[in-house]
Amino acid sequence: MKVIAAPGLTCPMEGKPREYIGDDRAVEVPATAYYTRLVSDGSLIEAPAGTNGSKGKEVKPDGK
Repeated sequence: MKVIAAPGLTCPMEGKPREYIGDDRAVEVPATAYYTRLVSDGSLIEAPAGTNGSKGKEVKPDGK
């Protein structure tokens, strides 16, 4: 699933506490309990469909 942090937030990557998901770029992550919990509490937002990128790589939400 592709996610982006809620505006003004950063969230640590699962298993990589010094790498963060920010609110400026969507990141593809596995649908684990950790990420689904962050989506449920509003810290992460699922990126719009059509966002390009590969696993673990950051991409701009507009696909550019």
